[in-house]
Amino acid sequence: MAEKSCTIRTRKFMTNRLLSRRQFVVDVLHPGRANVAKEELQEKLSKMYDVKDANCTFVFGLKTQFGGGKSTGFGLIYDNVEVAKKFEPKYRLIRNKLAEAVEKSRKQRKERKNRTKKLRGMKKAGKK
Repeated sequence: MAEKSCTIRTRKFMTNRLLSRRQFVVDVLHPGRANVAKEELQEKLSKMYDVKDANCTFVFGLKTQFGGGKSTGFGLIYDNVEVAKKFEPKYRLIRNKLAEAVEKSRKQRKERKNRTKKLRGMKKAGKK
């Protein structure tokens, strides 16, 4: 299935100097395929824009058009990994394997929340 080709086009390309990144809308044409893996898109975009580290490329929000064959999403290319870690949300860093997910149980989170509710008006229990 991976041997079938896909065409990547970018539009609304913008250089965002404040966040040290390039941002754009990604259009992927993939006739004969259900969809394209984000890792594959990251690699192709990194080659397309001459990025040294593929970890600086983030692709998200991909929606497949009704009937298939075309997907649209959003892409970001950061100048370096440190800037990406600074500005990207934690869940996206976890998806790109740049951060580790915190393994706390649901019950622990709820118990902490309920303990802090009891401490109204006082300094709250240390949040981590």
